[in-house]
Amino acid sequence: MNNTNSNLKGSTNNRRMFLQHLAVLGISSTLLPCCANTIAIEENNGITIETLEAAEKLADIKLSNGERKEILEKVKSNVETFKKFREQQLGYYSFPSMVFNPVPPGFIYDHEQKPIVFSEVKTQRPQKIEDLAFYCILQLANLLKTQQVTSLELTKLYLSRLKRYNNKLKFVVTFTDDLAIKQAKKADKEIQTGNYKGLLHGIPYGIKDLFSVKGYKTTWGARVFEERIIDIDATVVQKLEAAGAVLVAKLATGTLASGEKWFGGRTKSPWTLKSSGGSSAGPASAVAAGCVAFAIGTETNGSMVSPVDVCGVTGLRPTFGRVSRYGCMPVSWSFDKVTPIARTVEDCAIVFNEIQGTDSFDNSVIDLPFNWNSQFDVKKLKIGYYSTYFEKEKKGIAQDKDQERWFNSRSAYIKNVFDLIKKKGFDLVPLDFQLPHKGEGIMMLVEAATAFDEFTRGKMDDEVEDQKWPNYHRVHRFVPAVEYLQAARYRSLMIQKMNEIMKDVDVYIEMTWSTNWSTNVTGLPIVVVPCGFHLNGQPTSVTFVGKPYQEEKVLAVAKMFQDSTDYHLRQPERLNDL
Repeated sequence: MNNTNSNLKGSTNNRRMFLQHLAVLGISSTLLPCCANTIAIEENNGITIETLEAAEKLADIKLSNGERKEILEKVKSNVETFKKFREQQLGYYSFPSMVFNPVPPGFIYDHEQKPIVFSEVKTQRPQKIEDLAFYCILQLANLLKTQQVTSLELTKLYLSRLKRYNNKLKFVVTFTDDLAIKQAKKADKEIQTGNYKGLLHGIPYGIKDLFSVKGYKTTWGARVFEERIIDIDATVVQKLEAAGAVLVAKLATGTLASGEKWFGGRTKSPWTLKSSGGSSAGPASAVAAGCVAFAIGTETNGSMVSPVDVCGVTGLRPTFGRVSRYGCMPVSWSFDKVTPIARTVEDCAIVFNEIQGTDSFDNSVIDLPFNWNSQFDVKKLKIGYYSTYFEKEKKGIAQDKDQERWFNSRSAYIKNVFDLIKKKGFDLVPLDFQLPHKGEGIMMLVEAATAFDEFTRGKMDDEVEDQKWPNYHRVHRFVPAVEYLQAARYRSLMIQKMNEIMKDVDVYIEMTWSTNWSTNVTGLPIVVVPCGFHLNGQPTSVTFVGKPYQEEKVLAVAKMFQDSTDYHLRQPERLNDL
């Protein structure tokens, strides 16, 4: 009898709690088409007792008919409030007031800005200007600063290569010739008159076509936006222009930042002329093919990691909140990161140094120092490695079937990385962990549905060829606000758990992809570096993971590895067939 009373009391409390929160759902009969024949539609907004009863199934609670009547008018009122929000026509670049914080409680920031020290490189102009296509930023910068090469020469070189290979690789959405020539001539004039701005001055680059550029189309990879111009310069574009960089092309992204296929075709890797990986495919493929000196991509969950891995280039995914996303298509405000893609680790550091920091738009960005020093003594750092898969092998435990093929194809390359790091004098600390993920990624998809609210409520979503994201947007309109916040609370536990795991190391090494979701959920910085080639010629990579806002440490360890190898110096032989 006591148990029964207790259950009844709990049920009553649950209903009362639901009465306080149901109003935020605002679920109408139009969102429940399966009930269309049974729900009586009222003249005002169609919300009825039956609508609430159907909505209770989503909220996992049961109300009495009296309770439904009690809250009905308030729910109707809230639906009208929702309409008022929509009438404001909030733009894609209106950021939420609730900001994701990747920092665990008690974490100590470094607030001291120290001198930035990049490597000194001296080089000579090659006999063939075509050879410059695969030079790193430091080499090109030295040639520009010493006026052995002009920015206009470099710009014409990269534009010609982009046009030569684009028919096969499909990595360019829009060429920005006029802008590029104008910026190159300006850079040359400034350099010639002694107004040298720094390492990116006169350097040609490309940017993922999620970023808006004044006067040029911003398509997001979708045919429905093929002719659209968003007439603002994204913050990253503004910062790179201020640094003197030269924009030569807007590069391909998969439809609405999904995969490698866009309305112009499927972007390919120059190594295999096949898959180029995720949605930052254009930037990664163009860098790998020697068609830009560096590129700007993005990552929400693998959009940079995948193409950088497949295309054999180097990528930096900074800590969440390091680089402004203003002017970039939002996938998820609490997951999206802006990612430099280049030939070398130090190239990524150079680009990151210019684009990081606050602006007047993205309220997630924290203004903290980036203390890069190419001569930093990495021996001061403790390095770990994600040991889970390798411990299984050592203990004679079989790999999971869905992971076995992936592990077997990569394990030898990663072991070579471990061996090299050990030869450098490091005792690698094993980190055997599995974060208890419980679907907190629902936040990412709810935020995407919010960003594309008007898109979904209209007819444009029906015109998208790849319906993956439109379907995500539709599905996640049905997620109650309460459950979104529960996921956010659980995500905080993930951050604390990851902090505990990494408490004894500064950086850890992982087989690329093995903890990519965990580090995206927790907003940690990573560097992806090529570490070998499969038998079919496709590159493979290793990933270095750091702590929040400590990019200089994870970059330093990645640079130590890269300086001891030549994988990043190799050029795709398949280009000769094009």
